[in-house]
Amino acid sequence: MKTLKGTFTVTVTPFSDDGRRVNEGVLRRFVDWQIDNGVHGLIPIGSTGEFLSLTDAERRQVAEVVVDQANGRVPILIGAGAECTWDVVRYSREAEAIGADGVLVIPPFYSTPTDDELFEHYRAIGESVSIPVMLYNNPATANIDMLPPLVAELSKIDNVSYIKESTMDPGRVAEILTLSDGRMAVFGGILGYESFKSGAVGWTAVGCNLMPRAFSDMYRLCVEHADAAAAAALNDRLQAVIELVGQDRYVSATKAALSMMGFAVGPPRPPRLPASGELLAWVERVVRDFELAPVST
Repeated sequence: MKTLKGTFTVTVTPFSDDGRRVNEGVLRRFVDWQIDNGVHGLIPIGSTGEFLSLTDAERRQVAEVVVDQANGRVPILIGAGAECTWDVVRYSREAEAIGADGVLVIPPFYSTPTDDELFEHYRAIGESVSIPVMLYNNPATANIDMLPPLVAELSKIDNVSYIKESTMDPGRVAEILTLSDGRMAVFGGILGYESFKSGAVGWTAVGCNLMPRAFSDMYRLCVEHADAAAAAALNDRLQAVIELVGQDRYVSATKAALSMMGFAVGPPRPPRLPASGELLAWVERVVRDFELAPVST
């Protein structure tokens, strides 16, 4: 079982121009570009990957392509979120069979389960696989906030050993580490720099889709080199990108930016609309100001 650490890209799902099909060729090229530019891991079929807009066959297709193209160069976590526990178990087992190094599992996002229901949900998942399960705490989208005491209880379940903590409170990182007695490793969600300062071992970064080298350097500066001044300077530099991909239309913005950079990732699937108006102008400013372009394709 691999130890997971570093900056992981929560990847977009490239589609054909009409949005109807997964574009395998672009996905393979994108995986290579990400790895060549220093990312520590990839997470397809998450929120940025529009997992709720994929069929079961497409979910498997994306997972297989990413695992195959990565070919063991970096760990791959597959998004396995769903509303029904049985579906999550099925997706998790499928991810393990494909060769994934772990699964990312958001809580059921409509039924607002109780703490007891969440424990049984994650217990069933953890017992169904032998790869790590990463919890995904994002109350803004899941309608559930898994507070540190609950996370500590969940850390007692076999294989439930990581969490993507996507609230805007980096203080939770240290609290989770303390309450779980080190059983739960924390990845920051939106706040990578602040999370690393509080003891996180990783960062799941949407902005890494656009700037894999710079976003993965945050881990290197904060953790590997402990260079506080350089890390703070990098964080300041990345704020415009972090803000762009941290707003509600992050999928549309990220795909628009990648298209401008030369990756034909296609449109988001409806009901999302392609970036236009003020959002498109914002994307154009960021692409121009950061001179974003694939280093190698």
